[in-house]
Amino acid sequence: MTVQLSIVIPAKNEQGNVLPLLTEIKQAIPTGWEYEVIYIDDGSTDGTLAELREAKQSLGITLHILRHTQSTGQSTAIYDGVQYAQGDYIITLDADGQNDPADIPRLLDATAKQYNRHFCIAGYRKARKDTWSKRVQSRIANRVRAKLLGDDTPDTGCGLKLIPRSTFLQLPYFSHMHRFLPALIKRMHGDIVVVEVNHRPRNCGQSNYTLMSRLWVGIVDLFGVMWLNRRSRYAKEVIVDGE
Repeated sequence: MTVQLSIVIPAKNEQGNVLPLLTEIKQAIPTGWEYEVIYIDDGSTDGTLAELREAKQSLGITLHILRHTQSTGQSTAIYDGVQYAQGDYIITLDADGQNDPADIPRLLDATAKQYNRHFCIAGYRKARKDTWSKRVQSRIANRVRAKLLGDDTPDTGCGLKLIPRSTFLQLPYFSHMHRFLPALIKRMHGDIVVVEVNHRPRNCGQSNYTLMSRLWVGIVDLFGVMWLNRRSRYAKEVIVDGE
């Protein structure tokens, strides 16, 4: 089977969210798309792994389970999932169920347009179902990031994105890189396409992030990406003479 689409989902302690999310993904993928789902269990200490194994037996989809014996963080989990993936396109989404798989066809439809060789179709959670304080924090962070990086997206923190696998594999890897995917792809002269998507409340479990953990690593990484951008020397086009 030729895989066109690899859905990469990093998960840590998401018991109760696995089966519902995978069921929704199965229902959402349009007819004609050959796909696989890759779950990366990032050192879970609850029943996430058992639920994944149950889903693999019961749902009738191509589900690959990767395991980290110790938690390495979301970026590393995504990176390992993409390395393992076989699809031409990578779709990432969060394991907590707040991203709606019903939006996946909208991202796939956007691939029909003509883009540069590198591109990112990024979800935009215009109507977020988070607490007031979290929405305010995110709005401020997005404005600062957009001002400094010019990454052409109002919501880089949305987990729902579509990226060619060949593009992702050329990105520089570092912890927390997943928060800067549009900026890193624009650095390669890639196109950034924003698609408004649904956002839902979390049904089970709790967030693995705190305000302080996001704040400090975000500041450090922001300046790191600015440094990368200033030293970028990607050619906009490579022409093979005589062909």
